[in-house]
Amino acid sequence: MTAALVDAYDAALFDLDGVVYLGPVAVEGAPEGLAELRRRGVALGYVTNNAARSPGVVAEHLVSLGIEARPEDVVTSAQAAAHLLRDRFGAGARVLAVGGEGVLAALEEQGLVAVRSADDDPVAVIQGFGFELAWQELNEAAIAVNRGAHWVATNDDPTRPTDRGLVPGNGAAVAAVQLAVRVRPEVAGKPYRPLLDDTVRRVGAARPVFVGDRLDTDIAGAVAAGLDSLLVLSGSHGPRDLLEAPDGARPTHLGADLRALLEPARVARPDDDGCSVGALRVTVADGSITLSGTAEDPWDGLRAAAPLAWRAADAGHPLDVDAVLAVLGLG
Repeated sequence: MTAALVDAYDAALFDLDGVVYLGPVAVEGAPEGLAELRRRGVALGYVTNNAARSPGVVAEHLVSLGIEARPEDVVTSAQAAAHLLRDRFGAGARVLAVGGEGVLAALEEQGLVAVRSADDDPVAVIQGFGFELAWQELNEAAIAVNRGAHWVATNDDPTRPTDRGLVPGNGAAVAAVQLAVRVRPEVAGKPYRPLLDDTVRRVGAARPVFVGDRLDTDIAGAVAAGLDSLLVLSGSHGPRDLLEAPDGARPTHLGADLRALLEPARVARPDDDGCSVGALRVTVADGSITLSGTAEDPWDGLRAAAPLAWRAADAGHPLDVDAVLAVLGLG
């Protein structure tokens, strides 16, 4: 087999929406790419901040798209949150559940007892997204937290994408409870560590790579968890976002989509006044970039320009991103 980027890792972990699928349809090439990774013997794991669906439901969605998947291949933020609570309070602890079926399934998996009222004396509150979330659930959460219950949010994403546009996410409901309490929740989902730590443990990986389409959740989460990452351009964030990425949210690798794992690694080699990728070199002079050589891959220019943009921003002299994109032919 041809040497591929993934050969440096023993597992590949994937964000879902924007990486593996776009709502009801698979990202182009994703089913074939994932099948080839399995054929190569790469351990795969699917990671989602969405706490509304159980791993079984997510796996069924993947199978419907032609992707081999089992419930145990999927790890949700609800599972990570429930794991945090089991570790803190032990099996059998009473936990006020705010959210949908995914939250209830995660509590059951960890041997925790779900209750629905603050008067049931829960030791903790777990708050996750639910399609039928009722205002009274938020009331019960606030009452329980103010009585001393430990508060864990599955994730704090303020919005979530739908086929009709952005709508409020779990973070909006968490913010509503926050208005009535004096503490902040422990958060399990990306960009915080617990979800990715839980996934690495479940997959049994020693050196995984995490693949995501968002810098602020996926890549920042990988950095926080000490994992190498691959940013793919098949979802939310694009070239401009990459060039403007802050410290702590910068990927190790860049690819058009997850099939980049099966291609030879495209390594950026920065030096004092420029950066090379393959036969292409990008240099910086007086805040402007120039290209020389030949690009062997359509994204080599962006791969070479990104470290230079980050270095300039960190030094307090950011490059003109519009000008950089124009030179790269991405404006």
